[in-house]
Amino acid sequence: MIFRTVAGLAMFAVTLGITQPALAQIAKPTKSKPAKSRHIEPTVTLIKNRKEKPMKVYIGTYTRGESKGVYVLDFDPNTGKLTPTGATAPAKNPTFLALSPNGKTLFACEEIADYEGKHGTVVSFAINPTDGAITRTSTQSSEGEGPCHVLVDAMGKHLFTANYGNGIIAVYPIAKDGTIGKATSVKKHDSVPPGPNQPGPHAHAVNLDPTNHYLFSCDLGTDSLFVYHFDSAKGTLTPNNPATVTLAAGAGPRHFAMQNGRDAYVLNELDSTLSHFHYDGLHGTFTMQETISTLPEGTGKIENSTAEVVIHPNGKFVYGSNRGHDSIAVFAIEKETGKPSLIETVSSKGKHPRNFALDPSGKWMIVANQNTDNLVIYAVSPETGKLTPTGDELKIPAPVCVVFAPKK
Repeated sequence: MIFRTVAGLAMFAVTLGITQPALAQIAKPTKSKPAKSRHIEPTVTLIKNRKEKPMKVYIGTYTRGESKGVYVLDFDPNTGKLTPTGATAPAKNPTFLALSPNGKTLFACEEIADYEGKHGTVVSFAINPTDGAITRTSTQSSEGEGPCHVLVDAMGKHLFTANYGNGIIAVYPIAKDGTIGKATSVKKHDSVPPGPNQPGPHAHAVNLDPTNHYLFSCDLGTDSLFVYHFDSAKGTLTPNNPATVTLAAGAGPRHFAMQNGRDAYVLNELDSTLSHFHYDGLHGTFTMQETISTLPEGTGKIENSTAEVVIHPNGKFVYGSNRGHDSIAVFAIEKETGKPSLIETVSSKGKHPRNFALDPSGKWMIVANQNTDNLVIYAVSPETGKLTPTGDELKIPAPVCVVFAPKK
């Protein structure tokens, strides 16, 4: 091949008048120099070493003693440390709190029965974006006695409340500035009381399904879960068909949790159990799967009542609080079926853990012990779901609700 190439060049050279020495120089093979390799060091971001910004935590309380209302705290998600800011907002028994999706407004129910002579209230607080301090901006009647739960819908356009005293739930519009308007829908639970310890309806919670189309209300006094169709355009509730889900007699359904749109967990206050349902989001109906105890096997007869139920952000665990046993029950969730299994109970390090919350990452839990005036911090294992107390506690009078502000 080289010979043919050189010969061809010679004939071409004669045609052009190129001399033989010049031709030899043209035909001489050259050694190519190897290209210099450019080693580019990859840019590595050590995310695990990046510190997260502190966030605010809001604490609801009973104000019968020394409490000043709603407390604003600082939480360090890097260490799990909780620190008082000194900021509080006056309120009467702000026993449950809820944040707007945009994090600009905090809502609370005041668990009283003397507003306008007969009702409790729902209130809004504007959140200062600089220091997290809160200022009351509006107040409305809860439309019933002793409101104990509030909820904001995913769009931040409606507020819901449950009144324990007389089994009434209500819906309110939320203005763009976060203030609460007059109630657009009020419903009273009507059902035959199941037993002597449940003399009448006691609505204890309000929750929405992921589609925002159905609202559920646990009623401790009637052993029922009430189901309503929610019209978000009008802010109205209509009883579903069927309108109720019946739980075991004497169960006392208190709080409700659902994350994936299929598995729902109802915590029953009176018989210390957790009920698991499969949910049909198309029709707003429930099918009971199983009910298990929140207490460890072998626990003797003790006075106990459950309070709060929360699903871990990773969907692998569900937690419930025991008042009397004074513990947090940890349940593993079976992936395929959603079945819960009790894996441990951990001391709440206080008396009467009415409420607790997980931070947005699921790495930390704060437990509010009402009768010992203390908040207790736990590290949470995302792999096992188990809780380890960090040793840090904070004194707050009669704490009964914990709400983490969203990450910025």
